[in-house]
Amino acid sequence: MQLSSSKYFRETFVKPEDVVAQKIVVTKDSTRGVHFRRAGPREKVYFKPDEVRACVVTCGGLCPGINTVVREIVCGLNYMYGVNDILGIEGGYRGFYSKNTLTLTPKVVNNIHKHGGTYLRTSRGGHDTNKIVDNIQDRGINQVYIIGGDGTQRGAALIYQEIAKRGLQVAVAGIPKTIDNDIAVIDKSFGFDTAVEEAQRAINAAHVEVESVDNGVGIVKLMGRYSGFIATIATLASRDVDCCLIPESPFYLEGTGGLFEFIEQRLKENGHIVIVLAEGAGQDFIARDMHAAEEKDASGNRLLLDVGPWLSQKIKDHFTKVQKMAVNMKYIDPTYMIRAIPSNASDNVYCTLLAQSAVHGAMAGYTGFTVGPVNSRHAYIPIARVTETQNTVELTGRMWARLLASTNQPSFLTDSEALKEKAADINNVDISAQI
Repeated sequence: MQLSSSKYFRETFVKPEDVVAQKIVVTKDSTRGVHFRRAGPREKVYFKPDEVRACVVTCGGLCPGINTVVREIVCGLNYMYGVNDILGIEGGYRGFYSKNTLTLTPKVVNNIHKHGGTYLRTSRGGHDTNKIVDNIQDRGINQVYIIGGDGTQRGAALIYQEIAKRGLQVAVAGIPKTIDNDIAVIDKSFGFDTAVEEAQRAINAAHVEVESVDNGVGIVKLMGRYSGFIATIATLASRDVDCCLIPESPFYLEGTGGLFEFIEQRLKENGHIVIVLAEGAGQDFIARDMHAAEEKDASGNRLLLDVGPWLSQKIKDHFTKVQKMAVNMKYIDPTYMIRAIPSNASDNVYCTLLAQSAVHGAMAGYTGFTVGPVNSRHAYIPIARVTETQNTVELTGRMWARLLASTNQPSFLTDSEALKEKAADINNVDISAQI
């Protein structure tokens, strides 16, 4: 270990014993609980700047803010620690063994944050642990920064384990990326605020459309494969949404308390209705209706059936054929438009914090960690902790209760079903590994 060469943080070094508590609301008889190492610059670092060869890779789907994270990793390594040897791995995990690398400098990445997508390009799948670690070893790389969602982080965990098995002095740092906000432990993932903000435009458009016609029914489909956070927060922010449907909350169409009854009620009251729909909502319902077999993509994620057109047609058929009522259906799917935009100001600041925290951790010799805010304090979290479960909307939590109070929609759940949704607390204790 040697003294840090970072000239910007000499008055704000984080002590090695500083930790962040996973839970800050405790009861009288609570145990100490889980704590993570606090992120930030250390007085002593493990790596000498002139001996560092770092690489950055982006994997999985697009998300606002990826380019900001890439830029700030490169600039952080160079400006804060004087590291000059930084490689960009093109095209996701398979880029380690099938593509050439890019040389990354502050000048090269200077303006990439102004653009959506990823400067390094991306792909799904392609993870071959032995080939990837062989390439890391052959190229003399000793810091690996991996930007991606839960599947990517599981891959990062395998890379870390193989590196440890071979006894290599390589720091592996994960930066969690998922527009759905479904990464466990951390407060939220980058790009989420931008996605919610951009979703407002689609919701506003749907509201204008249905307000301008008789019996207008607007459906806006948003991202959310297994977690309905974007749909939930966008609904709370909008005030124009009458009903929000998410993967965590089963719903039914017909009968007392069903969606059709609620739509009819709102049409009679207001003459229009706006429904926000997460892409993963009602998947079991659709599969049974369409007799569809389950398929998976290259990352191992279940391929979703398109709930938007299906629900639109179901509503149209019901009111036209059963209720003998003409409805004006307006369907908007802005998902790829939202994924492809640059991050907003809030996410840009957040991406900077994530990137700099990852750089500080790797330079200090920590490895096998994912960086992120826990109760608003950035921490180094063992990768296994963020991949063992997914973050989902709790139907018995306050956030969902606020949404129900805002929209006045039915919960579509009986009391006994709601009780089953209570999430179990995780009480395992882990700390980040150190080289």
